[in-house]
Amino acid sequence: MRKICVVTGTRADYGLLRWVMEGIQKSPHLELQVAATGMHLSPEFGLTYRAIEEDGFRVDRKVEMLLSSDSAVGIGKSMGLGMCGFADALADLAPDMLLVLGDRYEIFAAVAAALVARIPVAHLHGGELTEGAFDEAIRHAITKMSHLHFVAAEEYRQRVIQLGEAPERVFRVGGLGIDNILRLPLLDREALEASLEFRFGPRSLLVTFHPATLEVGQAGAQMGELLAALESLSETRILFTMPNADNEGRVLFDMVRDFVSRHPDTAKAYTSLGQLRYLSCLQHVDGVVGNSSSGIIEVPSFRKGTVNIGDRQRGRLRADSIIDCAPEKTAIVRAIERLYTDEFRSILAKAVNPYGEGGASDRIVRELEQCDHDELLKKRFHDLQAAPRP
Repeated sequence: MRKICVVTGTRADYGLLRWVMEGIQKSPHLELQVAATGMHLSPEFGLTYRAIEEDGFRVDRKVEMLLSSDSAVGIGKSMGLGMCGFADALADLAPDMLLVLGDRYEIFAAVAAALVARIPVAHLHGGELTEGAFDEAIRHAITKMSHLHFVAAEEYRQRVIQLGEAPERVFRVGGLGIDNILRLPLLDREALEASLEFRFGPRSLLVTFHPATLEVGQAGAQMGELLAALESLSETRILFTMPNADNEGRVLFDMVRDFVSRHPDTAKAYTSLGQLRYLSCLQHVDGVVGNSSSGIIEVPSFRKGTVNIGDRQRGRLRADSIIDCAPEKTAIVRAIERLYTDEFRSILAKAVNPYGEGGASDRIVRELEQCDHDELLKKRFHDLQAAPRP
């Protein structure tokens, strides 16, 4: 039995990891360990580690690292605390492999600790681009510290190989978010409204806006433009999901709360919807507005439009259902108006999600069962130009 330790730091990455975790748990060859960290352990962000436990998983270690600060100094210190905490956690758990997803600083801390502990790492959703956030550099750094790679598309597979990873260790499996859509029995409108204590209107939008972490001091101004655009809409109900614990994130929290307090009949904010309610919302709203990766990766599978604001997701593969716009009121209003045009709806009917049609979780578990873990730690740089080594 090989022990696979899955690290999760946010409600979003857990939602993508859930079915991989279930597959590991059910495997006769693998043993699941779970380490929860970051936003999962914060009352401010909803103590979402409880959702992991409610789904039937045991959280083996809770690694505290999130400071009550969204400054660069606070985030940097959180990373240091994370490395200290994961050094202890990995020594205690002694996993045969660490499995991580994505590009956040919590995950970087865990992988750095695993590197010096000589624990191989399997990395999910590598090779992607998000040129408006420092997550871009973190993602590629995690790729270089990892030993198995499970990517969402062929373009991403080629990019991981371009970074020097051996092609036989890079597996194209598709986007993990699609599995949630296929496997979860989503709520009908009446049940969802009862759970949310919120009614949809003639028009309804789901809004998630995170800081673009490479644009220093711009988060508040950009959120102001978005809220001004939303305020100008008529007959539109708005559901907000709160931003992540990133630089300048707390000012966005305050701005959303203020907006909702001024529009109690048409707007409501949620610290954490959970995967079931979030995906059910995607099924019933007219479109998604903001700059979340979910708007790029998952929403196209519902044949719903995404208004993607600014540069946070610049570089990702896109379906035709994505409407890109600048973080400026007029551009945002124009993009939202396009959601409702006949021309755009005809595009939606034919849109294809480049992140696949599901099955990624099963493919990942199958490779984890079959791979030779003993040969993973010593990597050779795969040079695209040089002749093969003897």
